[in-house]
Amino acid sequence: QVQLVESGGGLVQPGGSLKLSCAASGAIFSITTMGWYRQAPGKQRELVASIISGGDTNYADSLEGRFAISRDSANHTVYLQMNLLKPEDTAVYYCNAATEDELGAHDNWGQGTQVTVSS
Repeated sequence: QVQLVESGGGLVQPGGSLKLSCAASGAIFSITTMGWYRQAPGKQRELVASIISGGDTNYADSLEGRFAISRDSANHTVYLQMNLLKPEDTAVYYCNAATEDELGAHDNWGQGTQVTVSS
């Protein structure tokens, strides 16, 4: 299993920036993809951005280039830089690590970090 610990959420004004961090531990050798998801009140959890082992990234179309996912492979940490934040970005942000082992594919989740965009 992989353990994920997120940090960096908080309250920010519209137009501001935040950087989320997700530190992975445990069976990190089995990770194939890491990503950030978010869930706003009353809505389904949605993919924000992901990065695969080879470094390719994927983003939700709705972000309009405002967010950037990156990683520090040496420290097994993934980051989400969020710029030009909007009130509709308010959500709980979850880190995800997809892993594969002899039993198949698995999803591992962090505890979530609240991001609130409000004036």
